[in-house]
Amino acid sequence: MGSPGAANGGAGCGRGEYVRIPEEVEIFKEPAAAKAAAECPTVLRWRAIRWWAKVAVLGIFLAGAAAAAVVFLGPLVIKKVVAPILYWESTTFSRPAIALICFGAIALFPSVLLPSSPFMWIAGMTFGYGYGFLIITAGMSIGMSLPYFIGSAFHCRIHRWLEKWPKKAAFVRLAGEGDWFHQFRAVALLRISPFPYIVFNYASVATNVKYCPYIAGSMAGTVHETFLAIYSGKLLQSLAVATSQGSFLSVDQIIYNGIGFSVAAVSTAAITIYAKKALQKLQAEDELC
Repeated sequence: MGSPGAANGGAGCGRGEYVRIPEEVEIFKEPAAAKAAAECPTVLRWRAIRWWAKVAVLGIFLAGAAAAAVVFLGPLVIKKVVAPILYWESTTFSRPAIALICFGAIALFPSVLLPSSPFMWIAGMTFGYGYGFLIITAGMSIGMSLPYFIGSAFHCRIHRWLEKWPKKAAFVRLAGEGDWFHQFRAVALLRISPFPYIVFNYASVATNVKYCPYIAGSMAGTVHETFLAIYSGKLLQSLAVATSQGSFLSVDQIIYNGIGFSVAAVSTAAITIYAKKALQKLQAEDELC
């Protein structure tokens, strides 16, 4: 006599019994799996092509929108906003007062997580590359030192906050490892990299980095940012002057500023990419040690 499971065609199998899958099903499943495996590279390739096509279309659209905004809205914004601010600044404050205001804002704003870039532009407009660089550099040295000492009182909280972003925290912790030169190099690369400037002022405390390599690396890593801010301020000033006079930049000025802006943008991108790769290499070296 057969078992109850066998009598019922396997519908009510007892404990310890198995239902055999018909061979025909296995035969049909193998070609289907082979066909899916053969189609996967083609499907993935077409998906990648469609994704890049969408990115290209979106990039062209955004570039066109940006160009239209610069051509049509740029002169209006400069004439109605930038030019009046520059006129009010030049007629209300003396040059020493402007220097003191710019220095104070650049020194204090990062401590309360406020951007100080507009005051760097004003320093560049008013004092140029010489005194403007000195004012911005002096202000930034204090603006990067105050958060370092203030954050020391909240070391544990900042450390817990960094744990929420382990990948970024891994790069930040490079600043606190190794000798003086290792810390200096890591801080300089982090300043050049896309890591937020204001956030790193406080996040660096959680790495136990010493103050001397911290401030030296910070000053070295922000030199390009200082010159870029001064250049941006000078460019805005030239555009504001030309717009307020009812004209626009001459052909020579457009070519000069266009080349200067392109060089600045390419240099910034190249430095940023180099810093990111150098940080990754530095992290890999530390993991091997």
